[in-house]
Amino acid sequence: MISLALPFPEFDPVAFSLGPLTVKWYGLAYLAGLIIGWIYVRRLLTNTRLWRNETPPFGVEKVDDLLLYITFGVVLGGRLGYVFLYEPGSYLTQPWEILAIWKGGMSFHGALVGCAVAAWAFARRNGVSVLSTMDLGTAAVPIGIFFGRVSNFINGELFGRVSDVPWAMVFPQAQWLHPGIEPATRHPSQLYQAALEGLLLFIVLRYLTHHAGALKKPGLVAGTFLAGYAVARSIGEVFREPHAIHALNIGPFTAGQMYSLPMLALGLYLIWRARREAAPHVS
Repeated sequence: MISLALPFPEFDPVAFSLGPLTVKWYGLAYLAGLIIGWIYVRRLLTNTRLWRNETPPFGVEKVDDLLLYITFGVVLGGRLGYVFLYEPGSYLTQPWEILAIWKGGMSFHGALVGCAVAAWAFARRNGVSVLSTMDLGTAAVPIGIFFGRVSNFINGELFGRVSDVPWAMVFPQAQWLHPGIEPATRHPSQLYQAALEGLLLFIVLRYLTHHAGALKKPGLVAGTFLAGYAVARSIGEVFREPHAIHALNIGPFTAGQMYSLPMLALGLYLIWRARREAAPHVS
């Protein structure tokens, strides 16, 4: 099996250095997701035909503030989510490591909660629709997910399960985490997740916003994103090596799938609510 494996590209996790400053691909992925998402949200707001009565929920001039809120939500939520959802024991013994985000360790589910709180706070402060604000944010989220998963691949982390598919790879980091079975060929599951959670989900949401009038039904885009991500993540977890020794790895199910169940339920509720509110009322 090893002789047929594709070689894992020897990426340098450091994109470039400027004196003592080291910039990693992972950080650039977050930056690219936020900046491109900011541009995309601006374009959605300026396309008035996408909105009910051709009236966006707020003006383009407020997008800079929204970006600031979302950035804090992503960083704080992602880091705290990883600490409490995946490694609580390690950080309780070394709480000062919680702030060491440059060492890695971010949770998507935590970042999502952080973004939801940030969107709510932005909407309340500016007196605009919370659901429409969340629709805007979630329409752009798959962009960041795509870059994030590609950077996971570059870093050789969050690799897949052992497999003998023709495109399987030997991931160097796996030798540190699973020395008893390494070297073994594994699914490049990071790329599967980039395609499902990033590219495919963006295409679905893009169709809804530009061809199905979804932004005219507050909550529909956010609900579709939540449900769609939950399904995509659950499929990706079938090929991804589960987080080691996690209480929610139950039988064939993984912690990532378990954490996605509330997303699925909330997403389906928001879809139902948006469709009900948009339906004509007959007296």
